[in-house]
Amino acid sequence: MTVTAPSVGGPDRLEPETAPRARAARLGRRLLPAAAAALSGVLLYVSFPPRTLWWLALPAFAVLGAVLRGRSWKAGLGLGYLFGLGFLLPLLVWTGVEVGPGPWLALAAIEAVFVALVGAGVAAVSRLPGWPVWAAALWTAGEAARARVPFEGFPWGKIAFGQADGVFLPLAAVGGTPVLGFAVVLCGFGLYEAVRLAVAARRTRTVRRGAAAVALLSVAVPVAAAVAARPLVSARAEDGYRTVAVVQGNVPRAGLDFNAQRRAVLDHHVRETERLAAEVEAGRVARPDLVLWPENSSDIDPFTNPDARAVIDRAARAVDAPISVGGVVERDGRLYNEQILWDPDKGPVDTYDKRQIQPFGEYLPLRSLIGAINGEWTSMVRQDFSRGHEPGVFTMDGARIGLVTCYEAAFDWAVRSEVTDGAQLISVPSNNATFDRSEMTYQQLAMSRVRAVEHSRTVTVPVTSGVSAVILPDGTITQRTGMFVADTLVQKVPLRSSRTPATRLGTAPEIALLLVAAGGLGWAVGAGVRGRRAGAG
Repeated sequence: MTVTAPSVGGPDRLEPETAPRARAARLGRRLLPAAAAALSGVLLYVSFPPRTLWWLALPAFAVLGAVLRGRSWKAGLGLGYLFGLGFLLPLLVWTGVEVGPGPWLALAAIEAVFVALVGAGVAAVSRLPGWPVWAAALWTAGEAARARVPFEGFPWGKIAFGQADGVFLPLAAVGGTPVLGFAVVLCGFGLYEAVRLAVAARRTRTVRRGAAAVALLSVAVPVAAAVAARPLVSARAEDGYRTVAVVQGNVPRAGLDFNAQRRAVLDHHVRETERLAAEVEAGRVARPDLVLWPENSSDIDPFTNPDARAVIDRAARAVDAPISVGGVVERDGRLYNEQILWDPDKGPVDTYDKRQIQPFGEYLPLRSLIGAINGEWTSMVRQDFSRGHEPGVFTMDGARIGLVTCYEAAFDWAVRSEVTDGAQLISVPSNNATFDRSEMTYQQLAMSRVRAVEHSRTVTVPVTSGVSAVILPDGTITQRTGMFVADTLVQKVPLRSSRTPATRLGTAPEIALLLVAAGGLGWAVGAGVRGRRAGAG
């Protein structure tokens, strides 16, 4: 028997000088998808306010689709997590403005887990026919989960909230934030699939017509649907007009300790309202029918503090109009973040207690555990706020004003409930002084613009320190203040009572998309099981 020794330098062994290059090439091939996933997440962040680069969401999802397509679910899990971190770390940096990087990093790391699970799902369905549809529905499912758990959810960073300036915005009136976000993600994944198939066709000289049609429709249908939905977006008055005054009193200084200056904050809003009254008397400003103060404009309880009640009474009588006052109220030993309807003649006549209260800000989950880890948290949130249970719709000068307090604007149900309860105008009283001049206030303002189109209502945004604004039902900002200045916006705005398809349908579009996601995932899992059985046979 003849034995042939392997030749030196043959296929079984690399030359010494080529081995490092080969190892570097293998490492590069492994790192490139990870880097692309993280950078595409950053690209998605750049598409969000305060920038108006909404269209960058499309290439962001196109790159994500390129990274995930054809990979195992385990690889999709890791790459999805990197995409989530690239997106959420810069988007949520404002959460650490006053409390340091720990909470910010923890929040981004936890929220990115939802994106990781979506990444695993997208990798699994990416081998299916029409995969951009299944993949986009999975993204919607991930957003739906993030909006509900843990601690009743955190919807910040929904794709819809980055589209206030985009061509897809009218879709908010069709099916709310789930449909708007689905359309953007579908278009992004479809864009990648169209490019991939075009490159493959050029290389092989063959065209997969069915796949190409799906890819093109994934891009064309969302755009066409947005154009078709434009007639749903209107700033026309249906129930007349009201002149509203949005008061921004400002705070003495930013930061968590602004609450220690409670009387000063109240005095600022009283003074700005009295200045408005003087302008009205002088004929320089139209007389408002109703006045809207921000959240925390009176953190001194006017029901138990006669001095606070007296100065609010004085402001209401001076301007001779009802005021919605943001107060912190103690009742039966419980704290409430409350809006108080203050009549110039009768005083307080109605209240709304905030329902979606903010974890780690207005109440502390797992208090004993967190206190053992970091006692500063328990000292900052000494007493938990209680939540309200009823929608808040004030009747002010005959108009129905729906109250959505600050954090609640991120939650679909909290806004819709006010409209279904009869609101003809929505007010989003907020307090952003804690977050200094961060992007948070612009992100929240964009949410209010999406809500205006979603429900076809004028939206006012009174904020303690800015940015306060008046938004028409078509999402247009007609007036806005600067940050950390005292100012008042006065405008005649349209009232509307008709309901958009999004208002009427409620959660139905989201549920439908969840079923699509479940169907695609079930198909992918079933196909994988059958493939393994066939291989084993």
